Amino acid sequence: MKRYEQYAEEIAELIRTGVLRAGDRLPSVRQASSSRRISPATVFEAYYRLEARGLIQARPRSGYYVSAVPAARAAEPATALPSPSTTEVEISELVFDVLGSTRRPDVVPLGSAFPSPALFPLDRLARTLTPAMRRLDAGRIVEELTTGSEALRRQIGLRYAVGGTAVDARELVVTDGAMEALNLCLQAVTRPGDVVAIESPCFYAALQALERLQLRAVEVATHPRHGVELASLAEVLARHPVKACWFMPSFQNPLGSLMPEANKRALVELLARHGVPLIEDDVYGELHFGARRPPPAKAFDRDGLVMHCSSFSKCLAPGYRVGWTAAGRFAPAVQRLKLMTTLTTAVPSQEALAAYLQQGGYERHLRQLRQALAGSQARMLDAVGRYFPAGTRITRPEGGYFLWVELPPPADALQLQRLAAAHDISLAPGHLFSADRRFARCLRLNYGNPGDARVEEAVRTLGRLVAQLRV
Repeated sequence: MKRYEQYAEEIAELIRTGVLRAGDRLPSVRQASSSRRISPATVFEAYYRLEARGLIQARPRSGYYVSAVPAARAAEPATALPSPSTTEVEISELVFDVLGSTRRPDVVPLGSAFPSPALFPLDRLARTLTPAMRRLDAGRIVEELTTGSEALRRQIGLRYAVGGTAVDARELVVTDGAMEALNLCLQAVTRPGDVVAIESPCFYAALQALERLQLRAVEVATHPRHGVELASLAEVLARHPVKACWFMPSFQNPLGSLMPEANKRALVELLARHGVPLIEDDVYGELHFGARRPPPAKAFDRDGLVMHCSSFSKCLAPGYRVGWTAAGRFAPAVQRLKLMTTLTTAVPSQEALAAYLQQGGYERHLRQLRQALAGSQARMLDAVGRYFPAGTRITRPEGGYFLWVELPPPADALQLQRLAAAHDISLAPGHLFSADRRFARCLRLNYGNPGDARVEEAVRTLGRLVAQLRV
């Protein structure tokens, strides 16, 4: 084992045997580094892994402590069997109606699609902006209108290379967030009336994009832990004239599922045999709780059919609206669409991000962010286990910041959402995540607000409301 794994296992054994008990304080990073003669980074990684397992928790300005004994583990939701037919999508009105309250600051944002802004180095990003703009060559603004900042694309390309994914710099297009990248890619390979394969459940923004472009959806069975079921996808491809797939192989929203590497490779090979492009939504890929970033499906692409889309919104700079796509063989079409729609992405945001990435410190920020999210997940899992009624099922993702909860019958998530809103708690009911609104007993919970002291009480309130719905 690596040193951090060995140290983490030693502490885990002390907790299992009762030598370390709930509430006991662990050695500080400095103390552990000195006494064990290991680097602070090794100690951080060990504590990070223990926190992800729910064995310890960080307390602000105090250190790390052994967690309370967790509640009994709830079962995992089962894979849903989607309808075999295509569906016309009409979801936007429900999305606007249900999620309209999540922007109010007095609402506990369990239904939000965003993590807390307090998790990001916004002050440091702001400090990079002015110097970067002073150095900007005015001629570059015109030269890089559609493709985006060369400096930023170079940094993005370096991160692909370090992660082991070969990407030609000419296929990179900087966009106004990942949503523009995903929409441009979808437009590049479809026409109104075409069929697009999506996950079941899937992110409601994908459904909204299909609705706007007058596309039909066909849902593919998706496992809560392993993601897209390849047998289900093969059946869909054999039955329907699928023009594109829009999947989220790493830490899928809302399930949090992660496709194993072998499955990602097989996915890319299956789609290549059918000549079907994959629009890969990978906005949560950096938020992994394991030792290394899971490779995207793009890493296995040999035919230019994978259009990899991501952004800095979920991992570094919310509000900057800077995303990108590595669009493979479809890059020229995406560039033309970008030119005909938004033309370019805001130059100051691009330059600030490029300067920040060049200065270093991004990996350190990501480690701290992942650690905070892993600890927050452990606390929410424990709270749901303690406060929700028996029969509740819940996912345990290896990254991201969403939990997918299946309520015991006859509870209805949309009814729960309306009751919760009266208590200033936002929820994302399962109805939002399917073209035919099939997930009526499911909901998505956001654990991306680790500093919000209201969260545990909100989960307790939800548990009480669920119990009332069962009476």
